[in-house]
Amino acid sequence: MTKALMFQGTGSDVGKSLLVAGFCRAFARSGVRVKPFKPQNMSNNAAVTEDGGEIGRAQALQARACYAAPSLDMNPVLLKPQSDVGSQVIVQGKIFGVAKARDYQALKPQLAGFVAASYAKLCEKADLVLVEGAGSPAEINLRRDDIANMGFARAHDVPVVLIGDIDRGGVIAQIVGTKSVLDPLDAAMVRGFLVNKFRGDASLFSDGMTMIAEKTGWPGLGLIPFFPQAARLPAEDAMALAQPRVSSSGGRKIIAVPMLPHISNFDDFDPLKLEPDVRLEMVRPGEPLPVCNLIVLPGTKTTLSDLAFFRAQGWDIDLRAHVRRGGKVLGICGGYQMLGNSIDDPLGMEGFFGGAEGLCLLDVETTLTSDKILLACTGISQPEGAAFSGYEMHVGVTRGADCERNFLTFADGRSDGAISPDGAIRGCYLHGLFGHESFRGALLRWIGAEASDFAYEAEVERVLDALADHLAGHVDLDALLKLAG
Repeated sequence: MTKALMFQGTGSDVGKSLLVAGFCRAFARSGVRVKPFKPQNMSNNAAVTEDGGEIGRAQALQARACYAAPSLDMNPVLLKPQSDVGSQVIVQGKIFGVAKARDYQALKPQLAGFVAASYAKLCEKADLVLVEGAGSPAEINLRRDDIANMGFARAHDVPVVLIGDIDRGGVIAQIVGTKSVLDPLDAAMVRGFLVNKFRGDASLFSDGMTMIAEKTGWPGLGLIPFFPQAARLPAEDAMALAQPRVSSSGGRKIIAVPMLPHISNFDDFDPLKLEPDVRLEMVRPGEPLPVCNLIVLPGTKTTLSDLAFFRAQGWDIDLRAHVRRGGKVLGICGGYQMLGNSIDDPLGMEGFFGGAEGLCLLDVETTLTSDKILLACTGISQPEGAAFSGYEMHVGVTRGADCERNFLTFADGRSDGAISPDGAIRGCYLHGLFGHESFRGALLRWIGAEASDFAYEAEVERVLDALADHLAGHVDLDALLKLAG
Protein backbone atom coordinates (compact mmCIF):
# COMPACT_ATOMS: atom_id res chain seq x y z
CA MET A 1 0.00 0.00 0.00
CA THR A 2 1.38 3.38 -1.00
CA LYS A 3 2.38 5.67 1.84
CA ALA A 4 1.93 9.44 1.74
CA LEU A 5 3.06 12.42 3.79
CA MET A 6 1.95 16.02 3.30
CA PHE A 7 4.07 19.09 3.97
CA GLN A 8 2.12 22.24 4.77
CA GLY A 9 3.49 25.64 5.74
CA THR A 10 2.65 28.43 8.13
CA GLY A 11 2.66 30.72 5.08
CA SER A 12 3.87 31.09 1.51
CA ASP A 13 7.59 30.90 0.76
CA VAL A 14 8.52 29.09 3.98
CA GLY A 15 10.42 26.50 1.94
CA LYS A 16 7.81 23.80 1.32
CA SER A 17 8.78 23.25 -2.32
CA LEU A 18 12.48 23.09 -1.56
CA LEU A 19 12.11 20.69 1.37
CA VAL A 20 9.85 18.38 -0.62
CA ALA A 21 12.43 18.33 -3.43
CA GLY A 22 15.17 17.52 -0.93
CA PHE A 23 13.18 14.75 0.74
CA CYS A 24 12.27 13.37 -2.70
CA ARG A 25 15.96 13.07 -3.59
CA ALA A 26 16.89 11.65 -0.19
CA PHE A 27 14.24 8.91 -0.28
CA ALA A 28 14.80 8.18 -3.98
CA ARG A 29 18.51 7.64 -3.34
CA SER A 30 17.63 5.04 -0.70
CA GLY A 31 15.67 3.03 -3.25
CA VAL A 32 12.13 4.21 -2.44
CA ARG A 33 9.83 4.77 -5.43
CA VAL A 34 8.78 8.31 -4.53
CA LYS A 35 6.62 10.80 -6.44
CA PRO A 36 5.76 14.45 -5.67
CA PHE A 37 2.21 15.79 -5.66
CA LYS A 38 0.72 19.25 -5.25
CA PRO A 39 -3.08 19.30 -5.51
CA GLN A 40 -3.29 23.01 -6.30
CA ASN A 41 -0.54 25.43 -7.21
CA MET A 42 -0.59 29.13 -8.09
CA SER A 43 2.34 30.20 -10.24
CA ASN A 44 3.23 31.55 -13.65
CA ASN A 45 6.42 29.50 -13.48
CA ALA A 46 5.41 26.32 -15.29
CA ALA A 47 6.99 23.33 -16.99
CA VAL A 48 5.97 21.13 -19.92
CA THR A 49 5.39 17.43 -19.18
CA GLU A 50 6.09 14.44 -21.38
CA ASP A 51 2.38 13.56 -21.37
CA GLY A 52 1.53 16.85 -23.07
CA GLY A 53 0.50 19.15 -20.25
CA GLU A 54 1.90 21.82 -17.95
CA ILE A 55 2.50 21.78 -14.22
CA GLY A 56 4.14 24.06 -11.69
CA ARG A 57 7.90 24.43 -12.08
CA ALA A 58 8.40 23.28 -8.48
CA GLN A 59 6.73 19.93 -9.17
CA ALA A 60 8.94 19.45 -12.25
CA LEU A 61 11.99 20.01 -10.06
CA GLN A 62 10.63 17.62 -7.43
CA ALA A 63 10.06 15.00 -10.13
CA ARG A 64 13.65 15.44 -11.22
CA ALA A 65 14.71 14.97 -7.62
CA CYS A 66 12.89 11.61 -7.70
CA TYR A 67 14.65 10.63 -10.97
CA ALA A 68 11.18 10.66 -12.55
CA ALA A 69 9.71 12.34 -15.62
CA PRO A 70 7.32 15.22 -14.80
CA SER A 71 3.69 14.17 -15.14
CA LEU A 72 0.54 16.28 -15.32
CA ASP A 73 -0.84 14.21 -12.43
CA MET A 74 1.82 15.66 -10.13
CA ASN A 75 0.01 19.02 -10.14
CA PRO A 76 -3.59 18.55 -11.32
CA VAL A 77 -4.72 22.13 -10.64
CA LEU A 78 -2.47 25.05 -11.63
CA LEU A 79 -3.65 28.64 -11.31
CA LYS A 80 -1.80 31.12 -13.53
CA PRO A 81 -2.58 34.69 -12.39
CA GLN A 82 -3.73 37.01 -15.19
CA SER A 83 -4.74 39.92 -12.95
CA ASP A 84 -4.93 40.85 -9.28
CA VAL A 85 -8.29 39.08 -8.98
CA GLY A 86 -8.34 36.35 -11.62
CA SER A 87 -6.36 33.42 -13.00
CA GLN A 88 -6.25 30.99 -15.86
CA VAL A 89 -7.17 27.57 -14.48
CA ILE A 90 -5.12 24.62 -15.75
CA VAL A 91 -6.60 21.21 -14.91
CA GLN A 92 -4.57 18.06 -15.52
CA GLY A 93 -2.25 20.01 -17.79
CA LYS A 94 -4.82 21.72 -20.02
CA ILE A 95 -6.67 25.05 -20.00
CA PHE A 96 -9.93 24.59 -18.07
CA GLY A 97 -11.03 28.22 -18.09
CA VAL A 98 -10.52 31.59 -16.45
CA ALA A 99 -11.91 32.39 -13.02
CA LYS A 100 -11.89 35.29 -10.62
CA ALA A 101 -10.94 34.48 -7.06
CA ARG A 102 -14.53 34.37 -5.79
CA ASP A 103 -15.71 32.26 -8.75
CA TYR A 104 -12.84 29.86 -8.22
CA GLN A 105 -14.11 28.97 -4.76
CA ALA A 106 -17.30 27.66 -6.37
CA LEU A 107 -15.21 25.52 -8.74
CA LYS A 108 -13.39 23.66 -5.99
CA PRO A 109 -15.94 20.83 -5.49
CA GLN A 110 -15.72 20.06 -9.20
CA LEU A 111 -11.93 20.20 -9.18
CA ALA A 112 -11.71 17.87 -6.19
CA GLY A 113 -12.57 14.98 -8.50
CA PHE A 114 -9.64 15.74 -10.81
CA VAL A 115 -7.33 16.03 -7.80
CA ALA A 116 -8.48 12.66 -6.45
CA ALA A 117 -8.05 10.98 -9.85
CA SER A 118 -4.53 12.28 -10.33
CA TYR A 119 -3.53 11.36 -6.79
CA ALA A 120 -4.83 7.83 -7.27
CA LYS A 121 -2.84 7.41 -10.49
CA LEU A 122 0.36 8.55 -8.77
CA CYS A 123 -0.21 6.17 -5.88
CA GLU A 124 -0.35 3.28 -8.35
CA LYS A 125 3.23 4.08 -9.44
CA ALA A 126 4.88 4.86 -6.10
CA ASP A 127 5.83 3.48 -2.72
CA LEU A 128 5.70 6.97 -1.24
CA VAL A 129 3.97 10.18 -2.35
CA LEU A 130 5.21 13.44 -0.84
CA VAL A 131 2.43 16.01 -1.00
CA GLU A 132 3.02 19.76 -0.90
CA GLY A 133 0.37 22.09 0.42
CA ALA A 134 -0.32 25.61 -0.85
CA GLY A 135 -0.13 28.81 1.16
CA SER A 136 -1.16 27.94 4.70
CA PRO A 137 -3.88 25.91 6.44
CA ALA A 138 -4.24 28.91 8.77
CA GLU A 139 -6.16 30.63 5.96
CA ILE A 140 -9.33 29.26 7.52
CA ASN A 141 -11.48 31.64 5.48
CA LEU A 142 -10.66 29.36 2.53
CA ARG A 143 -11.19 26.07 4.40
CA ARG A 144 -14.60 25.29 2.92
CA ASP A 145 -14.21 22.91 -0.06
CA ASP A 146 -10.42 23.17 0.33
CA ILE A 147 -8.40 20.98 -2.03
CA ALA A 148 -4.94 22.37 -1.28
CA ASN A 149 -4.27 21.78 2.42
CA MET A 150 -6.33 20.20 5.19
CA GLY A 151 -9.24 19.51 2.86
CA PHE A 152 -6.99 17.23 0.85
CA ALA A 153 -5.31 15.73 3.91
CA ARG A 154 -8.64 14.86 5.53
CA ALA A 155 -10.22 13.55 2.32
CA HIS A 156 -7.32 11.20 1.62
CA ASP A 157 -6.19 10.52 5.19
CA VAL A 158 -2.69 11.88 4.61
CA PRO A 159 -0.64 12.80 7.72
CA VAL A 160 0.77 16.34 7.78
CA VAL A 161 4.10 17.89 8.75
CA LEU A 162 3.89 21.66 9.36
CA ILE A 163 6.83 23.86 8.29
CA GLY A 164 7.64 27.21 9.90
CA ASP A 165 10.17 29.78 8.64
CA ILE A 166 12.40 31.19 11.38
CA ASP A 167 14.23 33.45 8.91
CA ARG A 168 11.23 35.78 8.66
CA GLY A 169 10.87 35.96 12.44
CA GLY A 170 8.13 34.93 14.84
CA VAL A 171 8.28 31.23 14.11
CA ILE A 172 6.88 30.29 17.52
CA ALA A 173 3.82 32.43 16.83
CA GLN A 174 3.63 31.03 13.28
CA ILE A 175 3.30 27.44 14.43
CA VAL A 176 1.41 27.96 17.70
CA GLY A 177 -0.91 30.43 15.97
CA THR A 178 -1.65 27.94 13.20
CA LYS A 179 -2.62 25.32 15.80
CA SER A 180 -4.88 27.81 17.57
CA VAL A 181 -7.00 28.59 14.51
CA LEU A 182 -7.27 25.10 13.05
CA ASP A 183 -10.35 22.98 13.47
CA PRO A 184 -9.49 20.25 16.01
CA LEU A 185 -9.96 17.51 13.41
CA ASP A 186 -7.61 19.35 11.05
CA ALA A 187 -5.05 19.88 13.81
CA ALA A 188 -5.18 16.14 14.56
CA MET A 189 -3.78 15.46 11.06
CA VAL A 190 -0.49 17.15 12.01
CA ARG A 191 2.15 14.65 13.15
CA GLY A 192 4.91 17.15 13.88
CA PHE A 193 6.65 20.33 12.81
CA LEU A 194 9.87 21.45 11.15
CA VAL A 195 11.54 24.81 11.65
CA ASN A 196 13.28 25.89 8.46
CA LYS A 197 15.98 28.43 7.48
CA PHE A 198 17.73 28.68 10.85
CA ARG A 199 20.93 30.75 11.00
CA GLY A 200 23.48 30.63 13.80
CA ASP A 201 23.93 28.41 16.86
CA ALA A 202 21.16 25.80 16.84
CA SER A 203 21.48 25.24 20.59
CA LEU A 204 20.09 28.74 21.15
CA PHE A 205 16.70 27.61 19.82
CA SER A 206 16.41 24.30 21.64
CA ASP A 207 14.10 25.94 24.21
CA GLY A 208 12.05 27.37 21.33
CA MET A 209 11.51 23.92 19.86
CA THR A 210 10.44 22.65 23.28
CA MET A 211 8.02 25.55 23.80
CA ILE A 212 6.36 24.98 20.42
CA ALA A 213 5.95 21.29 21.19
CA GLU A 214 4.45 22.03 24.61
CA LYS A 215 1.98 24.61 23.32
CA THR A 216 0.85 22.61 20.28
CA GLY A 217 1.22 19.00 21.36
CA TRP A 218 3.11 18.36 18.13
CA PRO A 219 6.62 16.93 18.28
CA GLY A 220 9.53 18.81 16.77
CA LEU A 221 10.94 16.83 13.85
CA GLY A 222 13.94 18.99 13.09
CA LEU A 223 15.58 22.41 13.07
CA ILE A 224 16.89 22.87 9.52
CA PRO A 225 19.72 25.37 8.95
CA PHE A 226 19.52 27.86 6.12
CA PHE A 227 20.61 26.28 2.82
CA PRO A 228 22.21 29.04 0.71
CA GLN A 229 22.61 26.83 -2.35
CA ALA A 230 18.81 26.90 -2.72
CA ALA A 231 19.31 30.07 -4.76
CA ARG A 232 20.91 27.91 -7.46
CA LEU A 233 17.69 25.95 -8.00
CA PRO A 234 14.61 27.11 -9.94
CA ALA A 235 12.21 29.04 -7.71
CA GLU A 236 8.51 28.19 -7.48
CA ASP A 237 6.96 31.59 -8.08
CA ALA A 238 7.62 35.30 -8.45
CA MET A 239 7.80 35.85 -4.67
CA ALA A 240 11.43 34.81 -5.06
CA LEU A 241 12.08 37.87 -7.21
CA ALA A 242 11.42 40.11 -4.21
CA GLN A 243 14.70 38.90 -2.72
CA PRO A 244 18.09 38.98 -4.46
CA ARG A 245 19.22 35.60 -5.70
CA VAL A 246 22.61 34.51 -7.03
CA SER A 247 24.13 36.99 -9.50
CA SER A 248 27.75 37.58 -10.38
CA SER A 249 28.05 41.26 -9.55
CA GLY A 250 31.58 41.47 -10.91
CA GLY A 251 30.66 40.59 -14.48
CA ARG A 252 31.78 42.94 -17.25
CA LYS A 253 28.64 42.55 -19.36
CA ILE A 254 25.25 43.64 -18.09
CA ILE A 255 22.01 41.87 -19.04
CA ALA A 256 18.84 43.66 -17.94
CA VAL A 257 15.43 42.04 -17.55
CA PRO A 258 12.38 44.22 -16.79
CA MET A 259 10.22 42.64 -14.10
CA LEU A 260 6.77 42.66 -15.66
CA PRO A 261 3.77 42.26 -13.33
CA HIS A 262 2.84 38.86 -14.78
CA ILE A 263 6.35 37.65 -15.60
CA SER A 264 6.37 33.93 -16.34
CA ASN A 265 9.05 31.25 -16.39
CA PHE A 266 11.57 33.67 -14.93
CA ASP A 267 13.79 30.73 -14.03
CA ASP A 268 14.89 31.05 -17.67
CA PHE A 269 17.49 33.48 -16.33
CA ASP A 270 18.96 31.38 -13.52
CA PRO A 271 21.86 30.04 -15.64
CA LEU A 272 22.85 33.59 -16.61
CA LYS A 273 23.15 34.54 -12.94
CA LEU A 274 25.88 31.97 -12.56
CA GLU A 275 28.03 33.18 -15.46
CA PRO A 276 31.21 34.92 -14.18
CA ASP A 277 31.33 37.53 -16.95
CA VAL A 278 27.67 38.54 -16.60
CA ARG A 279 25.86 40.84 -14.21
CA LEU A 280 22.16 40.11 -14.45
CA GLU A 281 19.92 42.98 -13.34
CA MET A 282 16.24 42.28 -12.70
CA VAL A 283 14.82 45.78 -13.14
CA ARG A 284 11.98 46.56 -10.76
CA PRO A 285 9.05 48.88 -11.52
CA GLY A 286 9.98 52.49 -10.92
CA GLU A 287 13.58 51.93 -12.03
CA PRO A 288 14.87 52.82 -15.51
CA LEU A 289 16.33 50.19 -17.77
CA PRO A 290 20.08 50.59 -17.25
CA VAL A 291 22.80 51.17 -19.81
CA CYS A 292 23.68 47.58 -20.62
CA ASN A 293 24.76 45.14 -23.28
CA LEU A 294 21.54 43.16 -23.65
CA ILE A 295 17.90 43.74 -22.70
CA VAL A 296 15.78 40.60 -22.48
CA LEU A 297 12.00 40.97 -22.53
CA PRO A 298 10.78 37.95 -20.58
CA GLY A 299 7.76 35.75 -20.92
CA THR A 300 4.49 37.02 -19.49
CA LYS A 301 1.08 35.52 -18.78
CA THR A 302 -0.69 38.64 -20.09
CA THR A 303 1.18 40.18 -22.99
CA LEU A 304 -1.17 43.08 -23.70
CA SER A 305 -1.54 44.36 -20.14
CA ASP A 306 2.17 43.92 -19.44
CA LEU A 307 2.98 45.78 -22.66
CA ALA A 308 0.85 48.68 -21.40
CA PHE A 309 2.70 48.48 -18.07
CA PHE A 310 6.05 48.45 -19.91
CA ARG A 311 5.09 51.72 -21.61
CA ALA A 312 3.72 53.24 -18.40
CA GLN A 313 7.13 52.70 -16.79
CA GLY A 314 8.82 54.55 -19.65
CA TRP A 315 10.74 51.40 -20.46
CA ASP A 316 9.83 51.71 -24.13
CA ILE A 317 11.80 54.99 -24.22
CA ASP A 318 14.74 53.34 -22.44
CA LEU A 319 14.58 50.42 -24.87
CA ARG A 320 14.75 52.66 -27.93
CA ALA A 321 17.69 54.57 -26.47
CA HIS A 322 19.41 51.22 -25.86
CA VAL A 323 18.89 50.24 -29.50
CA ARG A 324 20.20 53.60 -30.75
CA ARG A 325 23.37 53.01 -28.71
CA GLY A 326 23.86 49.71 -30.54
CA GLY A 327 22.58 47.50 -27.72
CA LYS A 328 21.19 44.03 -28.34
CA VAL A 329 17.60 42.93 -27.56
CA LEU A 330 16.11 39.47 -27.08
CA GLY A 331 12.41 38.72 -26.58
CA ILE A 332 11.17 35.42 -25.16
CA CYS A 333 7.59 34.25 -25.70
CA GLY A 334 5.40 37.19 -24.59
CA GLY A 335 8.46 39.42 -24.80
CA TYR A 336 8.90 38.29 -28.41
CA GLN A 337 5.28 39.20 -29.14
CA MET A 338 5.83 42.67 -27.65
CA LEU A 339 8.77 43.36 -29.98
CA GLY A 340 6.55 43.12 -33.06
CA ASN A 341 4.35 45.66 -34.80
CA SER A 342 1.05 44.55 -33.30
CA ILE A 343 -0.67 42.07 -30.98
CA ASP A 344 -4.30 41.15 -31.64
CA ASP A 345 -6.53 39.25 -29.20
CA PRO A 346 -9.77 38.64 -31.14
CA LEU A 347 -10.97 35.86 -28.81
CA GLY A 348 -10.27 37.68 -25.54
CA MET A 349 -7.70 35.09 -24.46
CA GLU A 350 -6.21 37.51 -21.94
CA GLY A 351 -9.51 38.60 -20.48
CA PHE A 352 -10.66 41.25 -22.94
CA PHE A 353 -11.10 41.63 -26.68
CA GLY A 354 -8.81 43.96 -28.55
CA GLY A 355 -5.20 44.55 -29.46
CA ALA A 356 -2.36 47.03 -29.32
CA GLU A 357 0.56 48.36 -31.26
CA GLY A 358 3.78 46.60 -30.35
CA LEU A 359 7.23 48.05 -29.80
CA CYS A 360 7.91 47.82 -33.56
CA LEU A 361 11.46 46.52 -33.23
CA LEU A 362 10.71 43.37 -35.22
CA ASP A 363 8.67 43.33 -38.43
CA VAL A 364 6.17 40.71 -37.21
CA GLU A 365 2.54 40.59 -36.07
CA THR A 366 0.97 38.31 -33.46
CA THR A 367 -2.56 36.97 -33.18
CA LEU A 368 -3.49 35.28 -29.92
CA THR A 369 -5.36 32.01 -30.46
CA SER A 370 -7.24 29.47 -28.37
CA ASP A 371 -4.72 26.70 -29.00
CA LYS A 372 -1.91 26.40 -26.46
CA ILE A 373 1.34 24.88 -27.67
CA LEU A 374 3.15 22.74 -25.09
CA LEU A 375 6.21 21.01 -26.55
CA ALA A 376 9.76 20.13 -25.57
CA CYS A 377 12.14 21.04 -28.41
CA THR A 378 15.74 20.70 -29.51
CA GLY A 379 17.58 22.13 -32.49
CA ILE A 380 20.08 24.67 -33.76
CA SER A 381 20.03 28.46 -33.32
CA GLN A 382 20.75 30.88 -36.13
CA PRO A 383 23.08 32.27 -37.29
CA GLU A 384 25.66 30.77 -34.90
CA GLY A 385 24.60 27.16 -35.33
CA ALA A 386 24.55 26.52 -31.58
CA ALA A 387 22.64 23.53 -30.21
CA PHE A 388 19.73 24.26 -27.88
CA SER A 389 17.01 22.54 -25.90
CA GLY A 390 13.93 24.14 -24.40
CA TYR A 391 10.15 24.09 -24.42
CA GLU A 392 7.26 25.93 -26.04
CA MET A 393 4.42 27.12 -23.80
CA HIS A 394 2.32 29.79 -25.47
CA VAL A 395 -0.86 30.84 -27.20
CA GLY A 396 -0.52 32.89 -30.36
CA VAL A 397 0.84 32.80 -33.88
CA THR A 398 3.53 35.25 -34.99
CA ARG A 399 4.22 35.98 -38.64
CA GLY A 400 6.02 38.66 -40.64
CA ALA A 401 8.97 39.59 -42.80
CA ASP A 402 11.56 39.17 -40.03
CA CYS A 403 10.42 35.56 -39.53
CA GLU A 404 12.16 34.86 -42.84
CA ARG A 405 15.34 35.15 -40.76
CA ASN A 406 14.29 32.54 -38.22
CA PHE A 407 16.15 32.44 -34.93
CA LEU A 408 15.68 28.75 -34.13
CA THR A 409 15.52 25.66 -36.32
CA PHE A 410 13.97 22.67 -34.59
CA ALA A 411 15.12 19.09 -34.98
CA ASP A 412 11.76 18.21 -36.56
CA GLY A 413 12.28 20.80 -39.31
CA ARG A 414 10.06 23.56 -37.92
CA SER A 415 11.41 27.04 -37.29
CA ASP A 416 10.70 29.67 -34.67
CA GLY A 417 11.45 33.30 -34.01
CA ALA A 418 12.71 36.26 -35.96
CA ILE A 419 15.85 38.37 -36.38
CA SER A 420 15.96 42.02 -37.44
CA PRO A 421 17.84 42.92 -40.65
CA ASP A 422 20.83 44.24 -38.69
CA GLY A 423 20.84 41.20 -36.38
CA ALA A 424 20.58 43.27 -33.19
CA ILE A 425 17.00 42.29 -32.30
CA ARG A 426 15.99 38.67 -31.83
CA GLY A 427 12.89 36.93 -30.56
CA CYS A 428 11.51 33.43 -30.13
CA TYR A 429 8.88 31.45 -28.23
CA LEU A 430 11.17 28.95 -26.54
CA HIS A 431 11.80 28.91 -22.80
CA GLY A 432 14.71 27.20 -21.07
CA LEU A 433 17.29 28.10 -23.70
CA PHE A 434 19.95 29.46 -21.35
CA GLY A 435 20.30 26.14 -19.55
CA HIS A 436 22.04 24.66 -22.59
CA GLU A 437 25.72 25.65 -22.49
CA SER A 438 26.10 25.72 -26.30
CA PHE A 439 23.26 28.20 -26.77
CA ARG A 440 24.22 30.21 -23.68
CA GLY A 441 27.80 30.46 -24.92
CA ALA A 442 26.66 31.70 -28.35
CA LEU A 443 24.40 34.31 -26.71
CA LEU A 444 27.21 35.59 -24.50
CA ARG A 445 29.65 35.81 -27.38
CA TRP A 446 26.97 37.77 -29.30
CA ILE A 447 27.16 40.50 -26.66
CA GLY A 448 30.93 40.31 -26.29
CA ALA A 449 31.01 38.34 -23.04
CA GLU A 450 33.27 35.43 -22.21
CA ALA A 451 31.34 32.18 -21.90
CA SER A 452 32.28 29.69 -19.21
CA ASP A 453 32.13 25.92 -19.60
CA PHE A 454 29.81 25.65 -16.62
CA ALA A 455 27.07 22.98 -17.08
CA TYR A 456 23.85 24.25 -15.53
CA GLU A 457 21.94 20.95 -15.57
CA ALA A 458 24.80 19.18 -13.82
CA GLU A 459 24.81 21.98 -11.24
CA VAL A 460 21.11 21.43 -10.51
CA GLU A 461 21.82 17.73 -9.91
CA ARG A 462 24.73 18.57 -7.62
CA VAL A 463 22.61 20.97 -5.54
CA LEU A 464 19.75 18.46 -5.24
CA ASP A 465 22.20 15.91 -3.86
CA ALA A 466 23.66 18.51 -1.49
CA LEU A 467 20.14 19.42 -0.34
CA ALA A 468 19.33 15.77 0.37
CA ASP A 469 22.54 15.46 2.40
CA HIS A 470 21.70 18.69 4.24
CA LEU A 471 18.25 17.42 5.25
CA ALA A 472 19.55 13.99 6.21
CA GLY A 473 21.95 15.69 8.61
CA HIS A 474 19.18 17.51 10.48
CA VAL A 475 16.03 15.38 10.13
CA ASP A 476 15.58 11.72 11.01
CA LEU A 477 14.46 10.39 7.63
CA ASP A 478 13.49 6.98 9.00
CA ALA A 479 11.27 8.62 11.61
CA LEU A 480 9.75 10.84 8.93
CA LEU A 481 8.98 7.81 6.77
CA LYS A 482 7.26 6.08 9.70
CA LEU A 483 4.90 9.06 10.01
CA ALA A 484 3.65 8.54 6.45
CA GLY A 485 0.20 7.03 6.30
